[in-house]
Amino acid sequence: MAEQATSGQEGRKWVADTLTPVLFGVGCFVLWEAVVQIFQVQRYILPPPSAIFEQFALKFPQIWMHTLVTARETLVGFAVSILFGVPMALLVAFSPLLRRTFYPLAVTLEMVPKIVFAPVFISWWGLGFMPKIYVVVLVCFFPILLNGVLAFTSLSVELGRFCLSTGAGPVRTFFKVRLPAALPQLFVGIKGAAVNATVGATVAEWVGCDAGLGCYIQQAAAEFRLDIAFSFIFMLAALGLLVFWMVTLAERLLIPWHVSQRAPVQGV
Repeated sequence: MAEQATSGQEGRKWVADTLTPVLFGVGCFVLWEAVVQIFQVQRYILPPPSAIFEQFALKFPQIWMHTLVTARETLVGFAVSILFGVPMALLVAFSPLLRRTFYPLAVTLEMVPKIVFAPVFISWWGLGFMPKIYVVVLVCFFPILLNGVLAFTSLSVELGRFCLSTGAGPVRTFFKVRLPAALPQLFVGIKGAAVNATVGATVAEWVGCDAGLGCYIQQAAAEFRLDIAFSFIFMLAALGLLVFWMVTLAERLLIPWHVSQRAPVQGV
């Protein structure tokens, strides 16, 4: 009986967690439509959701084609940033020389708006696929690196000494203690990079492109067809949510034991 009650509570919680954002989103669209209709806002200023969804349906084949282009740039750049960012964070965390030299440079570059590099990359490599990948990697790499360094250096001295007292060597301590302890903070950086991935791809497409969601949004806005532009923006938002959901799912699978993955206690 207790297991059935727990299962029922989890089912109701899942339904509530799913329906609440959906109903909130529907309410926002209804309010948006009402405001546009009541105040007779011109479509070139703010189109109603009904017009946006109409354009989305009419131009879906074209939207899907451009989505595949942006999705490839986003996913490849994001994956490359993880493959380079995590090992580099590990090297910086355990190398005093890199912490004194490379780490301050990384912090400085993180403060520079990445859009300034897009024209440079396009000047070097043209309007093809690779310049956009470089921009996405540049946008995603530094959040992973900076949070990774913090994650790998956050193990307390007392816990490290305890591991040594049990006879665990550096390698065993790393895989059994340091890496699991670093994963929550590391995922903070990866989720931040996931949020930035579509931003990097869109910025690169704005500066120079021949295809992609960012390219077509810019063209539609220049023609004052904001209903078309918003239809592409909605698809871009859906792509960003998909990437973020993939990272969140990986986080739940890899660190189910962490406090961030448990439901909060009522009243606390």
